[in-house]
Amino acid sequence: MTVESTAARKPRRSSGTKRASAKSTSQPKSSSSEPQLVQLLSPEGERVEHPDYRIDLTSEELRGLYRDMVLTRRFDGEATALQRQGELGLWASLLGQEAAQIGSGRALRDEDYVFPTYREHGVAWCRGVDPTNLLGMFRGVNHGGWDPSSNNFHLYTIVIGSQTLHATGYAMGVAKDGADMAVMAYFGDGASSQGDVAESFTFAAVYNAPVVFFCQNNQWAISEPTEKQTRVPLYQRAQGYGFPGVRVDGNDVLACLAVTRSALERARRGEGPMLVEAFTYRMGAHTTSDDPTKYRADEEREAWEAKDPILRLRRYLEREGHADEAFFTALDEESETLGKRVREVVRAMPDPDPMAIFDYVYADGHALVDEERAQFAAYQASFEDTQSGSAGEGK
Repeated sequence: MTVESTAARKPRRSSGTKRASAKSTSQPKSSSSEPQLVQLLSPEGERVEHPDYRIDLTSEELRGLYRDMVLTRRFDGEATALQRQGELGLWASLLGQEAAQIGSGRALRDEDYVFPTYREHGVAWCRGVDPTNLLGMFRGVNHGGWDPSSNNFHLYTIVIGSQTLHATGYAMGVAKDGADMAVMAYFGDGASSQGDVAESFTFAAVYNAPVVFFCQNNQWAISEPTEKQTRVPLYQRAQGYGFPGVRVDGNDVLACLAVTRSALERARRGEGPMLVEAFTYRMGAHTTSDDPTKYRADEEREAWEAKDPILRLRRYLEREGHADEAFFTALDEESETLGKRVREVVRAMPDPDPMAIFDYVYADGHALVDEERAQFAAYQASFEDTQSGSAGEGK
């Protein structure tokens, strides 16, 4: 059985973001010690209203968002375990950021184009990329594993912040073509300190590019906290470049969906770029080579565990009768199926041809590359000679 991410489970566009009057809001005001952000679902799983963002979803759509987050977390957990077992060289977990990724990912239309970093596993799921394709690069058997043009989802970008330039350039081209689409660039709070991000903001603003910059502020750029990255909330940086920014509760999948959908629609209308800061938290390590216990307190993580995005939506589903126990049981079974398939596929991935690294260095060939290819081939062959010699001695 194959578990797939299907477009049919995406919230329908007819349930789009709507403007509501300020009188209808019951959104509590945040205290001075808390970030000002858009929130539609409290950590206790209660619906709240916001004067600028409102979203109406069916029970099926709500269950779809929950399913997306649960299966994304299961896949992410399997990948982390596989790395610990020596099956992957590295893994960047999204644990705790499921709402930010699923909410924003489901806000996209099929024709929109996405430029991710290396942690957007949930967005990849929303774009229909087979999750096992994400693992080839981390196993060292390919350079990405999927065709970006088939899902309008670019290959993972390892260089910090450079994808924002790619997205801005692509969006400038979209504007010149007059296409009815938007571009999304994902990056983290640490990447916001990169010059590439600043340059992309400048060009996007000046050329009124239809791009949404989606910053997942998980509050830790490896071991550096956000307060060492900026003196103001990240979303306020957009004002200096001439376009709007908004901070959304990154653990609230409904708010992330509503805010991102509004930003994308704004971009498609020709109103230019927008910065969305999803205020969330990285529950695990930056990557599997990192040890977060060396630079942050356990109490901090425990406080954020109470704001878990999956638990938050489950409370709402149960309270409002949008899902029954049969749904959760079936989803647990689907999760097990996905985990098993991920393990089987990864361990069956074939090793790449070691000589292939020379094939596409130059389009028309090169004498030095030819020489290096011959040297490497001889080096590889020496291992075969040694093995055959050892086998002969044992006879």
